[in-house]
Amino acid sequence: AGLIRPGGGDETALKGIVTRMADALTYRGPDASGVWAKPQAGIAFGHRRLSILDLTEAGAQPMCSACGRLTVTFNGEIYNHLALREALEAEGAAPNWRGHSDTETLLYAVRHWGLKGALTRFIGMFALALWDEADQTLTLARDRFGEKPLFYGFSGQDLVFGSELKALAAHPDWAPTLDRAALTAYMRYAYVPAPASIWRDIKN
Repeated sequence: AGLIRPGGGDETALKGIVTRMADALTYRGPDASGVWAKPQAGIAFGHRRLSILDLTEAGAQPMCSACGRLTVTFNGEIYNHLALREALEAEGAAPNWRGHSDTETLLYAVRHWGLKGALTRFIGMFALALWDEADQTLTLARDRFGEKPLFYGFSGQDLVFGSELKALAAHPDWAPTLDRAALTAYMRYAYVPAPASIWRDIKN
């Protein structure tokens, strides 16, 4: 979960909000938690961890690249991450690996091949938020089939995002309005077709 606030914000306030947002997802990630913020840019990430690959602190999130340029919060699994590590090593682009997580592989794949080039190489199910400090850009991305959920929209002045709507609802300015077209679709099809959600102006 996370947010970006135009014009920047107070670090304590930003971390407090994303902590509440991430804590709404505790049942999905009961093993550990983490927060990260860059107050000048108004960006903050929160993460709840279900430890599967690399159970050590080396796999903790949000995770920053050693150079400080890239920070990611990531949900899912990249099945071919070991093959990607081998490719990075063969091309002389591998770091001194801190651990064995696919999150770390993701960061250095993006650093070497660029975001688009890395995404085309990933095989897996995932949703991610990536902050690029050099370009001052936030990117939200999902796997090709959208298997992992990713909701986003505005809550007050903040662009908020998370793996579930309940994470967005933990934002203090959350004031949703029911999307009647989405409700009609739900009654007709028994689900809400993407990119809509049950709340107006909140997409997935």
